[in-house]
Amino acid sequence: MRVVTGGKEQDLRALWLDGRAVKFIDQRVLPHRFDIVSAKTVEEVAVFIEDMTVRGAPSIGAAGAYGMALAQVTGINLEEAAARLKRTRPTAFDLFYAVDRMLEASSEGRDVVRASEEYADSIVEKCRMIGEHGNGLIDRGHRILTHCNAGALATVDHGTALAPIRAAHRSGKGITVLADETRPRLQGAALTSWELMQEGIPHNIIPDNAAGHFMQRGEVDIVIVGADRIAANGDFANKIGTYEKAVLAKENGIPFYTAAPVSTFDFSLKSGADIPIEERGQDEVRFVGGKLICPEGATARNPAFDMTPARYITGIITERGIFKPGELSRKKLQ
Repeated sequence: MRVVTGGKEQDLRALWLDGRAVKFIDQRVLPHRFDIVSAKTVEEVAVFIEDMTVRGAPSIGAAGAYGMALAQVTGINLEEAAARLKRTRPTAFDLFYAVDRMLEASSEGRDVVRASEEYADSIVEKCRMIGEHGNGLIDRGHRILTHCNAGALATVDHGTALAPIRAAHRSGKGITVLADETRPRLQGAALTSWELMQEGIPHNIIPDNAAGHFMQRGEVDIVIVGADRIAANGDFANKIGTYEKAVLAKENGIPFYTAAPVSTFDFSLKSGADIPIEERGQDEVRFVGGKLICPEGATARNPAFDMTPARYITGIITERGIFKPGELSRKKLQ
C-alpha cells in the first residue's frame, strides 16, 4: 500500500517477516501516529492479534502463519504454538486456515518460514485479483458505501472491499466512497479514511446510523464490504453493523457485495448460525479516546461481528471471480 510519512512515500505491507521478527504497522495508533512494532515470539504475535495491533481476517491469517514461523525459529513446539494462536480471536477463519497450513507444511518436511512467506504472498495476489474482478462492478462516478476497514491494513496489501475501489480509482472512474465510522473501535473513520487519503481517493466519513439516509436519498450506487468467515451457504460474518447495511441495501434496491479470498470460506459450517461470534470487553463501548461517555456504572454489550444471511447478498467477490451464494462449492473455489 502507498504510505506517505514525513514527506516520504513508501510501498509497505500491513505486516511482514524480517529475520527473526514479525513487523506490524500498529493499527491501534492510526491515524494520529504511524508506528511499526515488532514481535519476536509466538506469545507476542498472539497478543498483537488479541489487542488489535493487527486486525482484519487475512492479515490475522498472515500473522498466524508468521507466528508459526517464529515457533520454528525459536524452537517452540508447533502444536503448542498453533493452539495459542488459535485462542486469540474466534471468528476470523483465515487464522485457523493459515495456522493449519503451516502445520501441514511442517508435517510434509517443508520449511515453515518459507511457507509463511509464500502464504502471505498468496494473500496479496488474491486480493489483487479481487480488485480486478470487483472493478468490473463499478461504473464511472459510482458512489460506494463500505463498512469497517477491509483495506490493505486488514489484508496484508490491496484489501478485499477496498481492492475494487483502488482499482476503480486508478482506472480513472471518478468514484466517491462513503466510509461508515464503525463503532465502537472506529476502524472506518480511523483506518479506511487513512488508507483512502494515502491513495487520494475522494471520500466522506459518515456516522454508522446515516447509511440508510444516504441510500434512501439515492446517494449510494453499490455497497462493498469484507468478510471474516463465510459459511457453505453464503451466510457471512463481518464487523458488527454489516447486517443492517445489507438489509437497508435490499430495501433500497442497491447491489450489496462482500469481498474475500477463498481462505475465508469455511465449508465445514452449513450456515451462518454456526459461526462463532466474538464478544469483546464492554469498555470499548463505554469509553472513546479514554473518556467515559456513559453514566458511571452503566454496563454494555460489545459483539465484534454480526451475521448477514445469504439472501441479502448480490454476490461474493473472490480471486476466482464473482459468485452468487447459491453457486458456492469447495470444488468450484479451489
